[in-house]
Amino acid sequence: MQDNPASPEAPPPDVLRGAAASPEPPPPDVLRGAAASPEPPPLHSDIRLVELEGRSFYLLGTAHVSQASVELVKETLEQLRPDAVAVELCHSRYQTLRDPERWKNTDVVALIKQGKGNLLLAQLLLSSFQKRIGKQLGVKPGAEMMQAMDTCQELGIATVLADRDVGTTLRRTWSRLSWWSLAKLLSSSLLGIFESHEISEQEVERLKRSDALEEALKELAQHLPEVGETLVDERDRYLAAKIYSAPGQRVVAVVGAGHVQGIAKYLGRPQDIRLLEVVPPPSRLSKALGWLIPLAILAALIYGFLHWGQSVGLRMLGTWALLTAAAGALGCMLSLAHPFTTISGFVFAPIGALHPLVATGWITGLVEAGLRKPRVADFESLSEQSLSLKLMYQNRVTRILLVAMLTNLCVGLGNLLGGALMFRAV
Repeated sequence: MQDNPASPEAPPPDVLRGAAASPEPPPPDVLRGAAASPEPPPLHSDIRLVELEGRSFYLLGTAHVSQASVELVKETLEQLRPDAVAVELCHSRYQTLRDPERWKNTDVVALIKQGKGNLLLAQLLLSSFQKRIGKQLGVKPGAEMMQAMDTCQELGIATVLADRDVGTTLRRTWSRLSWWSLAKLLSSSLLGIFESHEISEQEVERLKRSDALEEALKELAQHLPEVGETLVDERDRYLAAKIYSAPGQRVVAVVGAGHVQGIAKYLGRPQDIRLLEVVPPPSRLSKALGWLIPLAILAALIYGFLHWGQSVGLRMLGTWALLTAAAGALGCMLSLAHPFTTISGFVFAPIGALHPLVATGWITGLVEAGLRKPRVADFESLSEQSLSLKLMYQNRVTRILLVAMLTNLCVGLGNLLGGALMFRAV
């Protein structure tokens, strides 16, 4: 894509230009000569027109797995010939759709070292739902967005990547979840992996007329309001601000159908999107708890040694360490990790339990990645198949993430159980 030579300055990074090789032809509803222009054809039922300060914004609601949406996008852009088109994509999602082979370059080891393994697993769980439906409907998820980008390239129309980075959205969601909400989210996500049944013909027809992913997110938001705020409401505000900042008098926004109402509500309102791009740091309470639990365990051990003597203190230490180590090994075994990975989980679990900055799951994940390095075929299957329990265990990428997650979960539970037994003795 190249810059429009008529533009006095380069567009911002999220504004892309089409190949403006020839003058823009007039829209089909404009007649040449002295004849009066006829009334424009009525808008499609999936398009909502919002007019603000002399500008026209056409909000085109799509279903991310609908062939009808793909065709509607192409027809609308060819008919309206807008000045700019905003699409519900961020830079990373656009690059992934444009180059599906990027999965092969994912450095799983680096993600685990950075503590982003859970983030990658969450992205896989969210995309799995779309892949499953898209496969049955015969449409690749995101096809309507790429159709918009391709059509703009052909017609020389500026495009705006209007969505917030998916990583930022997931991290903001993660940071707002309480322990109880996090447990509910993980359990519902993992239980969804077991649901491999085919959707009915009636559901297929309904999904062709709606946005399946947005419906799923709204249903999730009813049970977890904090998730709904970051995944739906915040993105509505962000999308509205980006769409309003698009150049030109006539702008088409290609977005999921579930966002149209929210975008229309916030369009034109002042929004500081920089605040929506910041990931809140951990709360003081969570930081304090990270150190409080290990310190309480150490205090109980010291009290046992000083008050009841060396023999009782060693027995308390042995009970706690054995329970925590066994929990670390159990997490590895539940994820069908390599035997050496299981041994590392047993050995390092007591150390990780006492040090808030060292997660045992990171260690076991790195050991598993070293012993069973992901293959090209593993990344290819992630880009082609929807996530299932069988795939999670067979695929080396997802099994590494599973090892890290289940190890951390089991070590946390084992640490609490061992600490409770020590305090009971005290």
